[in-house]
Amino acid sequence: MVASSDPSQQTHALIVAAGVGARSGLDLPKQFETIGGKPMIRHSVERLSSHPAVDRIWIVIAEGQEDMLNQSLVSFPSHNIVIGGTTRQRSVYNGLMAILRAGGARYVLVHDAARPFVPDVVVNRLLDQLERAPAAIPLLPCVDTMVQLNGNQLDRTVDRNSLWRVQTPQAFDFQKLVAAHENFTADKDASDDAQIFRAAGHEVSTVAGDEALRKFTLPADFSAEGTEIMHQTRTGMGYDVHRLVAGEQLWLGGVKIDHEKGLAGHSDADVLLHALTDALLGTIAAGDIGDHFPPSDPQWRGVASAHFVEHAVKLIVEKAGLIQNVDMTIICEAPKIEPHREAIRQNIASLLQLDLDRVSVKATTTEALGFTGRGEGIAAQAIATILLEG
Repeated sequence: MVASSDPSQQTHALIVAAGVGARSGLDLPKQFETIGGKPMIRHSVERLSSHPAVDRIWIVIAEGQEDMLNQSLVSFPSHNIVIGGTTRQRSVYNGLMAILRAGGARYVLVHDAARPFVPDVVVNRLLDQLERAPAAIPLLPCVDTMVQLNGNQLDRTVDRNSLWRVQTPQAFDFQKLVAAHENFTADKDASDDAQIFRAAGHEVSTVAGDEALRKFTLPADFSAEGTEIMHQTRTGMGYDVHRLVAGEQLWLGGVKIDHEKGLAGHSDADVLLHALTDALLGTIAAGDIGDHFPPSDPQWRGVASAHFVEHAVKLIVEKAGLIQNVDMTIICEAPKIEPHREAIRQNIASLLQLDLDRVSVKATTTEALGFTGRGEGIAAQAIATILLEG
């Protein structure tokens, strides 16, 4: 889909995060609990914001949760806050009305913040289906034996072939969903918007869901075992070298450093960010920086290496990966790295959307040995660790 400047032709995402999460047993609303190194709400916001077809993000929270949301989304670009109601249906309605006042939308994705890991592939399926239907929701089959109880006693077995697990985000024609909510009986609630849409007489299509969209609800879901069971740990390593020459600027970790020589080579020759890019690509076996940005291609001459890092991050996010931490070493005799270390760390933390304590930058020399020891160049090593769905 092509982005439009007209809100009524855009696709907006409405993230519902107004609950208290009583069943989670946590000391704070579950949407603000840390999952995979970040507040749970942040995962949904980051993933939906990064999707190229999503134009705007709206977040519905309960009154009094503004500070918790802002702390969860610190350093994140602008987001739209809506205060929810006493029921889920009312919270979604408040969100829809806020979108309407801002000019409306063509499509809206309604998503529960309790499902933090949103794969791009599911969003793609939903939006593709909206080209043919007024609504689409993701489903997964029930693979276990399903039973009905009478009290705490087994009553009967239910045919699992007729049962499906409903997930979010759910995608709708915006105007039709607004009308469906406006006509919904105020003293009722609904566990999802497909129910409200069907109650208004509209058809709801389905697409394949994804196990990554699991819902975090009970205390066990937030335990170490519960948060890691859906992930595998991946590690990638990167190494790069560039020559020091007169007449070039010196960029390390996205920070310009005053020095008598600069680095020559691919793009702005930021040897640290090149090593980091290769480490990130390595976590998902996506080749190396030269595969994605060939040095022979003139369009990359002089380009800021942050572009390469952002590309690698995007590929990880598309695979529902979570960057956990990065550890980097700069190898050179000069310049001295210590005065610039914190600025480099902060810049890389911002690029990766990580807390500062997850970004390590070290420096060492080779005791005057080799090309770095002779001041002919700078080398860098990087290791990245991610959690990947699966």
